[in-house]
Amino acid sequence: MDKLAPFHHLSTPFLLNPTIFNPPRTQKAPGFTLLDDLGQVKTLNLVKARHAQMIKLSKKSNMDAKGNNLVTYYLEFGDCRSAAMALFASSAQNYHSWSSCLDELRRFGGDPQILELFCEFHGGGAMFDSKVFCVVLEICASLKKLWLGVEIHGYLIKRGFEFDVYLKCALINFYESCWGIESANQMFDEMPEKEDILWNEVIKLNLKNGRWVKALELFRSMQFQRAEANSSTIVKELQACGKVRALNAGKQIHGYVLRWALDSDLSICNSLISMYSRNDRLESARKVFNSMKDRNLSTWNSIISSYASLGCLNDAWILFHEMELSYVKPDIVTWNCLLSGHFNHGSYEAVLVVLQRMQKAGFKPNSSSITSVLQAVTELCVLKHGKEVHGFVIRNGLDEYDVYVGTSLVDMYVKNDCLSSARNVFDNMKNKNIFAWNSLISGYSFKGIFKDAERLLHNMSQEGIKPDLVTWNGLVSGYAMRGLHKEALAVIHRIKSSGLTPNVVSWTALISGCSHNENYAGSLKFFSQMQKEGIRANSATISILLKACAGLSLLHKGEEIHCLSIRKGFVEDVYVATGLIDMYCKAGDFRSAHEVFRRTKNKTLASWNCMIMGFAIYGFGKEAISLFEEMRGVGVQPDAITFTALLSGCKNSVLVDEGWNLFDSMTTDYNIAPTIEHFSCMVDLLGRASYLDEAWDFIQTMPLKPDATIWGAFLTSCRIHKNLRFAEIAAKNLFELEPHNPANYVLMMNLYSMSNRWEDVERLKDLMKNAGVKNGPVWSWIQIDQTVHVFSAEGKPHTDAGEIYFELYHLVHEMKKFGYEPDVSCVHQNIDEAEKKKLLLSHTEKLAITYGLMNTKSGEPIRVIKNTRVCSDCHTAAKYTSLARKREILLKDGVRFHRFSEGECTCNDCW
Repeated sequence: MDKLAPFHHLSTPFLLNPTIFNPPRTQKAPGFTLLDDLGQVKTLNLVKARHAQMIKLSKKSNMDAKGNNLVTYYLEFGDCRSAAMALFASSAQNYHSWSSCLDELRRFGGDPQILELFCEFHGGGAMFDSKVFCVVLEICASLKKLWLGVEIHGYLIKRGFEFDVYLKCALINFYESCWGIESANQMFDEMPEKEDILWNEVIKLNLKNGRWVKALELFRSMQFQRAEANSSTIVKELQACGKVRALNAGKQIHGYVLRWALDSDLSICNSLISMYSRNDRLESARKVFNSMKDRNLSTWNSIISSYASLGCLNDAWILFHEMELSYVKPDIVTWNCLLSGHFNHGSYEAVLVVLQRMQKAGFKPNSSSITSVLQAVTELCVLKHGKEVHGFVIRNGLDEYDVYVGTSLVDMYVKNDCLSSARNVFDNMKNKNIFAWNSLISGYSFKGIFKDAERLLHNMSQEGIKPDLVTWNGLVSGYAMRGLHKEALAVIHRIKSSGLTPNVVSWTALISGCSHNENYAGSLKFFSQMQKEGIRANSATISILLKACAGLSLLHKGEEIHCLSIRKGFVEDVYVATGLIDMYCKAGDFRSAHEVFRRTKNKTLASWNCMIMGFAIYGFGKEAISLFEEMRGVGVQPDAITFTALLSGCKNSVLVDEGWNLFDSMTTDYNIAPTIEHFSCMVDLLGRASYLDEAWDFIQTMPLKPDATIWGAFLTSCRIHKNLRFAEIAAKNLFELEPHNPANYVLMMNLYSMSNRWEDVERLKDLMKNAGVKNGPVWSWIQIDQTVHVFSAEGKPHTDAGEIYFELYHLVHEMKKFGYEPDVSCVHQNIDEAEKKKLLLSHTEKLAITYGLMNTKSGEPIRVIKNTRVCSDCHTAAKYTSLARKREILLKDGVRFHRFSEGECTCNDCW
């Protein structure tokens, strides 16, 4: 560590001792004029000789005048030490000349020599003025000589040195560079006199350190002290107001600008435009623009950028044309503003059009242009265009020096599922930033290539780049999406071990992966763990949790999530609102779903689709079509999902004519090609409506090869109408397409048992046994308060089973008074009728409904969830139960919702 020599002999005036140089002894040539002919020297020794003669013979004023030249000549011969000595020997009258000499000396790497000589001269009793101390403090800051700078500060205080404003600035700059901005602010606060330059300097340092709020506070204090801000400070303060969205502070600075008549300063006005734009005050930005008498290129770029960044793209183009009419030629910045504006607001195809216009105008895209274009190509998933852009990058050498272009190329290839090309670009990048590493690691993770992802993570650390949360979260998401939830959770623990704290994105990635794999219980479990860790959910977390609640039909849990979203202010988020609609629909509370939908502002297509599907699954087909017309009326264009929902509504409500009209309009009115889902809906609709022949013809003539959904829909219709001929054809195809799906075998056994074809029932049982097909577990559940009660056909009986059966016997007796008769055809076992009736009593949905009647308040709806299709007897029994007990019953089976009320069901007995 450099240290000052002991402070002694300080009374001796500073005179440069010639013996320090130890120059060679030379004789002055006759007639030689030293001061005029210094430039004629050819060697370093001659420069030193002339310097010695100058010290002995020249006057002080002449020495000052020649000092700068000496520094230059010493540097030409590479003698930084002597150049530094010459600089100290000179006492030039202004800081500008000192600064120019210092810059030249430092360009040759003279900083260490300057500090060395300063300590040496000081030890020899030299006395320096403030210019020297300013230089030395600046060098201490540059070389991070922490304690030397502090010693100098202490020496100055003990000596009672008079601090001029430049020395004060040097001190606060030193403390900011070596000890942090807080030390610099403390130094500033302790100064009794604060000149205007000092105020501007400390504000600049706070802005440099990202202390935006502190800089704004200093600016306000500065006004109270009647100090004057320079234009550079005002410009930077306005930039800060834009970054932290401090609109009120920006308005106050605008007022200051008007009071001091600074509105003619172009840089200030341009910054005002940007400040208002970043605070979403486009009208105010335009007022500043309109008030400007003079406008330069930066002015036009500022206002065009403002309109483009806020999505007013047409207005941005109008301004662009006005700019050209004003004889101001657009530059590359102008075009890049338009490119980024179109990309940021989803006009990805327009980005490619703007690029073409830009090139026709004679502008060569730079790295910023290419980055926007590559991002647009990534979103459009047009690999061909991405490769063309890559070719342009290679031809113009952009990937050789611009890390952002390289990173965008890696990201483009990753998201276009071309990992080999992404890896090639990555391996050829000279400078890899953390974004490039993260993109490739994420790409491997999402493809499930975890060995390569982990290897990259290891290499990244070896390259000296520390993985950040984005790196780790990419791994968490990859593992979770592949269903490897234990591994994903292990990565979260690795994040903690690395010294980082898993954030809401980390946990949301895990929760989302569970939901993606329909492990909804896992999503809720990990959310509970996330809360224990003290991590607050964001809107994305809420949306995924609502999906989990919808998947499990957990109404009460969904209501809790709804309350949480209200408390956290997420309910206005359109994605959360859509999740709420979906959750309430699937959890059996249609009224709440409809209420949320009506309250949602700025509905997206997904919101409309979700509500239309809600009407469909509840059997409100006409209402679904009415909502579709309302959607068209507000200008929202449907997509394929919209028509899936509409056709589902038609089939559940048996609206044949409406279904045909909608199916035909897909191609004629909306240019949407029907998918297999749409064909399946039409087969189901025709079959439910008893048009089995038409459904058969439809299957034979459809342009797509029938899959399991088509034959499954046809078989279901055959079961409804007890058509064994068509059913056997459908079943044969299903057994080939889905040989291990037990539902198909059960449907056929049900049909055979209805026709008393018990040999065929046994044949199917043998077929299932030989194929290794087993019936999955059959269960129903109901939630009472916070407890879910599960009734399983094969599991342990409910703890209150005796009381439930006792109540059920009474309920059946009541229903028979209203005309109920058990439908024993639902039992596909060849046993006597009395045994069949006993088996019907053990059906899980009956037990769940009965338990709900026993444990809920009178008038409260009963909500039961079943994992398989409800049988015809249970469906009939539920209708009579709703009539006998005057209770609304909502039963969700494996296909749809049934709403029973007053002895009727919304499915119209077609399910």
